[in-house]
Amino acid sequence: MMVSWFAGLFYLPRIFVNLAMEDNEVVYRRLLFMAEKLYRFVTPIMLLTLASGIWLWVEYWWPTPVWLWIKVALVAGLIGYHHMCKRLLKKFQSRTNQRSHVWFRWFNEVPVLVLFAVVILVVVKP
Repeated sequence: MMVSWFAGLFYLPRIFVNLAMEDNEVVYRRLLFMAEKLYRFVTPIMLLTLASGIWLWVEYWWPTPVWLWIKVALVAGLIGYHHMCKRLLKKFQSRTNQRSHVWFRWFNEVPVLVLFAVVILVVVKP
């Protein structure tokens, strides 16, 4: 589940990059349709990921290692990122986006960095 959620978080901002550059109305609507469908698809996956994560967290509840608290903070940041994607999607829907494709290219890198940090935390458990 987590991999599916991350795949959505990787791909949705990539669609935003293309939307920010697009001038053709037909292509813009198609990309917007893809973004809307993807967001609707990955939101329940996010909820399932969080539910399974909480279930696993119960196993480590006491004492909770520091690495797990850091991981929880990173996941909380990803939840915020997910909701920010929704706000950005609404801006594309209303045609009020003011951000450039370059900004979206940088925005697209955030989940990659978080995934890298989470994997290191889980494997190394510092």
